[in-house]
Amino acid sequence: MKVPEIFTSNILREYAIVFIVNLSVVTTGMSLGWPSPMLVKLNDPSQTHLGRPVTTEEGSWIVSIGFLICIFTNIPLGYLIHTIGRKYTLILAMVPKLCACCLFLFGREIWMIIMGRALFMVGDSAVLVAVPVYASEIASKERRGALGTFLQIFCSTGIVIALSVGPFVSFYTYNTVLASAIAVTGLPLLILPESPSYQHCKGKIAEATKTLIFLRGSEAAAKTELQEYSSSKNETKVELLALLQNRLFLKSLGIAFLLSGGAQFVGFNAVSYYMQTILESTHTNVRSEIGSVIIGVIQLFASLCTAPITDRFGRRPILIWSTAGILVGLIGLGSFFQVSQTPGYIIQGFMNYLPTASLIIIVYCFSVGVGSLCWLLSAELFEGPARGHGVSAVMSLAMLMIFLLVKYFAAVTLALGAAATYWIFCVNCTIILTLIFLFVPETKKKSFEEIQRALMERSFYFGRE
Repeated sequence: MKVPEIFTSNILREYAIVFIVNLSVVTTGMSLGWPSPMLVKLNDPSQTHLGRPVTTEEGSWIVSIGFLICIFTNIPLGYLIHTIGRKYTLILAMVPKLCACCLFLFGREIWMIIMGRALFMVGDSAVLVAVPVYASEIASKERRGALGTFLQIFCSTGIVIALSVGPFVSFYTYNTVLASAIAVTGLPLLILPESPSYQHCKGKIAEATKTLIFLRGSEAAAKTELQEYSSSKNETKVELLALLQNRLFLKSLGIAFLLSGGAQFVGFNAVSYYMQTILESTHTNVRSEIGSVIIGVIQLFASLCTAPITDRFGRRPILIWSTAGILVGLIGLGSFFQVSQTPGYIIQGFMNYLPTASLIIIVYCFSVGVGSLCWLLSAELFEGPARGHGVSAVMSLAMLMIFLLVKYFAAVTLALGAAATYWIFCVNCTIILTLIFLFVPETKKKSFEEIQRALMERSFYFGRE
């Protein structure tokens, strides 16, 4: 009987290493899910550990401040992962996250909570830049798609923990659990090898060869991959100004900007960070805490579905269909608020469940497609030493978009009404869907060199391969 491919030793090594490096993403998910239950506690006079409940304005800064700070800290991350390596960037990211937990646990002023959120997001952004770069360079091209989806799976796991534990324990207890998780998931990083691509670009050929033999299982496969590294058109030392004059890099950057910016413009993060607040605002019979947990579990299930389908159907079709699904969910939310805001309307029957069902559709489709694949594709589109700079620039744009959304989502909803806000997201989603269809290439089972060649040939435009 033939042994399943995944149980061969070299493939197990790839899966094990990518699994370990993604453990740190669990705490990033716990941080991303943090505002949903914690804002409710900080707003409740009987649950807050501060001197008074936070105001709406203060709450918006608690949610958004980290993204504002990371707009400026992400660019240096490109230099950091190119200077000290992917592995040590991830280890270093533990420091601001642990400092943030200390502020949460011992701070009694609102500014300390805001500062803690800023520090935590600095660490999280380092994780979100370094993990996809590291995982894409550890994985072989045949398994890069499946392994690249691990980030969303582990992030979703952290969000589920936040949504299922956060509402039912105290502020102090949750943040104690968060600090413990950072320490436990960070320690295994010490045993990981450095990325062979990074070792090669630093001139450590012998170390890169040794790592590749360990990962690929044969010296012949290692030498083939080393030849691909050597044929890279990017220089070992990359200057940012030179990159900005490189048309191929700019083309990769433009497509990656479309994916990362598009992932924010469809409104998922605005919905996610205010999940419990949105469910409470619907005034339906579904308890907001239970609805949040259900939606978190759906997100994790969707992330688990991504791995087996990514290399079967390809990145591009999944992106198109998942964005279309998000549009359906947004139409459901817009319709609910449009109808329910009619004077004298009584929410009953199916309308009690329409908001939760719409949120489930949005969360599932985002997690199974756009949320999982935008980071994978962003890492795949860049080659060699330029990868760190490209991914960090993409992350900066994503942070800017998320900051604008989560900071002003509540204000826009208050000014325009919930229905109008979701109709705007519907228009955005339609535009992003069209642009993905026109401009995003397929990278399924292609080496980095083959992806760069396809970008140069422009053969993917208007849906053509």
